[in-house]
Parts: sequence; C-alpha cells; structure tokens
Amino acid sequence: MSAETLLAFAGTCFLIEVTPGPNMAYLAVLSAGSGRRAGFAATAGIALGLLAVGSAAAFGLASLIAGSPLAYEALRWGGVAYLLWLAWDGWRDAETSAVETEAPVADIRYFRRGLVTNLLNPKAAVFYVAVLPSFVDAGAPVLRQTLVLSVVYVAIATAIHAGIVALAGIARPFLEDPARNRVLRRTLSLALAAIALWFAYSTRR
Repeated sequence: MSAETLLAFAGTCFLIEVTPGPNMAYLAVLSAGSGRRAGFAATAGIALGLLAVGSAAAFGLASLIAGSPLAYEALRWGGVAYLLWLAWDGWRDAETSAVETEAPVADIRYFRRGLVTNLLNPKAAVFYVAVLPSFVDAGAPVLRQTLVLSVVYVAIATAIHAGIVALAGIARPFLEDPARNRVLRRTLSLALAAIALWFAYSTRR
C-alpha cells in the first residue's frame, strides 16, 4: 500500500469524522454533563466498537449486513432504541451527584455504552463497505490492507473524539452547582433523544 493511498484515505476519514454525527454529539453531551473522565471512557468504547466492525468488514460480515435490508434495519432500529434508552437513563439519573461519575464502575458503564452504540451503528458498517474498499489494491492481499485501513480510520476517529471530549470538558467547572447540573443533564438528555431521532432519519434507506 503506497503512502499516497494512506494519506488520501486518512484525509477522507478526517473529513467524514469532523462532520457532526451521533458519536460527536454523544461525546459532547456526555463530557459537558459528566466530565472528561466519562467522555474518555466512552471514547475508548467507541474505538473498540469501530475496530470490531472494521474487523468484521475485513472478513465480509459488514458486507452481508449492508446487503441485507432486514439485518440493516434490525441494526439501525437497535441503535435508535439504545440511544433513546441512554437519553431516558440520563434524565432519570439527573439527581445523581456529578462526583459519583468519577467511580471506576461509572467508567466501565460509559465504556460499555460507547462500545454498544457503535456495534449497533449501521453507518459504521456502510463506511467499511462503501468507502474503504475504494482504497484497497485488488492486486495485493485484501485482508491485510483492510485491517490496516481499519486501524488508520479508528486512530483518526479516536483522536477527533478525544479532542471533542477535551473541549467539552472545559465547561465542566461551571456545572458544579447541583441545580445547574441537573438542568443541564435533563436538557442534554432531551438533546440525546433528538439525536436518536436524527440517527433514525439519516440512516434510512
């Protein structure tokens, strides 16, 4: 694989990832409401989810999902339902102190949420099927190239997601007041529900 191909692919990934989407919105919402630690935990989960989907694509599973309307719709609505559940969970837990989110168990919860959200994201599978193959040289080992490009994509996406968490976390010191924190969490929960509806609309066929 040439350096030119890798650079072209990296540039494409960057442009795709800086376009607002469910991951970007979710991380901004989470980091502003629960802090950077929760945001970085979710970022790690998202990275693992994207890598898992990329690995599946390398072995042809993502192509099967993208080519099956039933599988695609099941995955799409599963993702929508999960985002709506996250919104409800955030609304319900608005009374919880912000300090509690610093516990290790909370980190695991946010990591798991980031992971599951991306495993249920059909747009990730479509990216690996529709975009990535155009950068693969059919005359060279396809599996190895697909895995390398998947790692490049995940690395770029993770760097951008981490930047979003860092920037959103700046607002955290202003949210130490319990009343303000509660209002923000509920507002962001409503925003997350709106993201779920947007996700359902934007991923329809």
